[in-house]
Amino acid sequence: MPEPPATPQRQILIVDDDRGFLAYLENYVRGCCPDLAVLTCDNPVQGLAAINAELELLLLDLEMPGIDGFKMLGYAVAKGLSKNRIIILSGRDADYLHQRFPMGSCLAVLNKHEARQKEVLDMIFRALQRKYGGS
Repeated sequence: MPEPPATPQRQILIVDDDRGFLAYLENYVRGCCPDLAVLTCDNPVQGLAAINAELELLLLDLEMPGIDGFKMLGYAVAKGLSKNRIIILSGRDADYLHQRFPMGSCLAVLNKHEARQKEVLDMIFRALQRKYGGS
């Protein structure tokens, strides 16, 4: 009897040109969501090739050389990824971010360096882990 087809592993993609922050976030996500594959890219143009409609979550840095997170958000949505699976990360203040990304533009717009914003990421990662990891 043939084996059933393998279930594709659920993936989170993180695109950020800051390699230190990217490594930190990758390790953090792997610890929170061990049942999800974490893909990273420090080159936004190369990151475009990894964007697909099947991603569970896409985290994008707002300001990167070559292409910014706003343009990548538009590209991801055009590829069929739900806006509710995209998080924009930035060092900018909340007022600037909420003006540039009004409610409904994406799942969340978070300041990378603000400790309270980490609580929002925690909540999102816990929900993903419950959904796919059962814990």
